[in-house]
Formats: sequence, structure tokens, C-alpha cells
Amino acid sequence: MRKPAILLVKEIYYPILATVGLPANLMTIMILSRGNCGLSKCLSIYMLAMATSDLMTVIINVMLYYIFIYHFPLSFLSHTPVCRIILYMTAVNLDCSVWFTVSFTFDRFVALCCQKFKTKYCTKRFAIAVVTTASVLILLRDLPVLFAYEPEQIINKMQWGCRSSVTFFSSSPGAAFLWLYSAWVVWLPFTLIFMFNVLTIRRIFVANRIRAGLRGHRSENHSDSETENRRKSIILLFTISVTFILLWLTYAVSLVTTRLTNSVYYRADRTDPAYIATETGAFLKLLSCFQNPCIYAATQRKFREEFKNVVKSKWIQILRLVEKVQINC
Repeated sequence: MRKPAILLVKEIYYPILATVGLPANLMTIMILSRGNCGLSKCLSIYMLAMATSDLMTVIINVMLYYIFIYHFPLSFLSHTPVCRIILYMTAVNLDCSVWFTVSFTFDRFVALCCQKFKTKYCTKRFAIAVVTTASVLILLRDLPVLFAYEPEQIINKMQWGCRSSVTFFSSSPGAAFLWLYSAWVVWLPFTLIFMFNVLTIRRIFVANRIRAGLRGHRSENHSDSETENRRKSIILLFTISVTFILLWLTYAVSLVTTRLTNSVYYRADRTDPAYIATETGAFLKLLSCFQNPCIYAATQRKFREEFKNVVKSKWIQILRLVEKVQINC
């Protein structure tokens, strides 16, 4: 029997995403950890947090769930208790990616628009506290996911696989959790990111007009370093925020519509438009775990320079290792 087109796309798409996303995020973490990109310490913490959550998304959501469990349905990973933990971690990883992006957006809003609050908020210690607190809250909030799945089949009294629990999702707590999840993961972050971006851009435009008026005509031909730094910050902020919203938008719409009709949870028809919409949303939202390295490379000159330095240093180490092996032989 011929496989549905959506399954063929999944079998090709996720291995490519893992092959590209894993080294990209590892390289991003390595570069940001060196601290030579000209970024503030607090901004580096948020960007490292985003890169780490993206890396965990690639490892757990893409590699473990969509590749290994899919291709090896009777492996250790497919035992129902293990599968439940993996599904729980997939939810946690996505939540972290979302809220670390919100934290990054708010940090840029404070740094560029709230000068009085900036000295207290935009510090390394406060950034670590925000990231840690958000991680703990997400781990606790997603605990109901552990009870949202039941065994897909039982073989020799052994539970295998995970499927959505009809009992859980038809109950009042299950329905409340779905609506809370939709608001927490999609609509509230979308609203906050959009609001912070609008306020930040508006504040920057006003500040630039005032600064241009104060400078007058005497220094028209001279570069304004402060304005240039603001412009770079706006480009980085706007690119990350807009790309994030666009990649998550399909998932956001399908999350609401399919949960209302129960089509994804209770039907396994791979040609069902609701199933295809949900899988397409998953394709795009998981692509977001690869977006930030590309954005950094495209918008940050020092990031590109550090990338070249890291590659060069690693290549030199490999050549030296090869030379030592040849000498010993």
C-alpha cells in the first residue's frame, strides 16, 4: 500500500533537519560561550538559553521522537513509560524555546526603552534568574502531559507506544489544559512579542528623531555609533521575533481548530486535512530550532568572525593531531 505523501515528507524532512540543526546549534553555543561577539552578558545568557533549548529540541523532539521512535517502533524508547517522558520533554523543550524568545524580546525592550530599569534588569545575575525560574515553571506546568497519553498496544503484558488518551482529553481538566496550553505556548507569547516589538520600534524612532535634531547639521557626515548600535539591535530583535511568529503561526491556528474538532486526537487518517495541517505546523515550528543560528550569521558581523575563528582553530587542532599520529607511526 502506498504511503500518504505527508508520511514521505516526514521521513525526508526530519533527518535533514537533525543533520543540519544539531551542528548549527552546537556551533552557536560554542561561539556564544566564548564571549567574543560584542554582546552584553545578559543578552548572551538569553541567546545561550535559546540555543540550548533549540539543541534539546533537535535531540529529543526531532531525533528521538520523530526519527528513532518512528523507525524503531519496538525499541526501548517505545515502551510507554519512556515514550511518555519523551513526549513530556518535547513539550518542555518547545515551551522553553517560546518563553526564552519572549525573555529575549523583553530584555531588548528594557535595554532600549527603559533606562532607569535597565541597570537592575539587564544584568547577568538577573538573566540567569529569569532563565532558571522560567525553566522550573515550565517543568511544573507541563506535568499533565505525562497523563495525557495511554499505551498504543499491549504485547505480552508489555505496554508499547503512546497515543492521546480519549479519557483525558474528553474530561474537564483535559479540556482546560488544552486551552491553557494554547494560551501559554502560542497566543500569550505572540501578544507579548508583538507588543514589546511595537513599543521598542516606536521608542527607537522617537529617540533617533530627537538625537538627529540635537546633533544638527554640524555632524551630518559623521557616523553616529549609538544610532548604529540601536539599528543593529532592532534588526536582530525584529528578525528573530518575526521569523518566530511566522514559523509558529500555522501551528497556532491548527492547535485551536483541531483541538476544537478533536480530529487529530481521535482519528488516524493521514489524508485528513486536520492531520495534514497539524503536521505542517509541526514542520514549521521545529524549523524554528534552526532559525537563530542563521539569523546570527546573517545579521551579526562579529558572530561570523567568531565562526571563522572557531572553524580555523578546530581545523588546526585536527591537523596537529594527524601530524602527531603520523610521527608516532
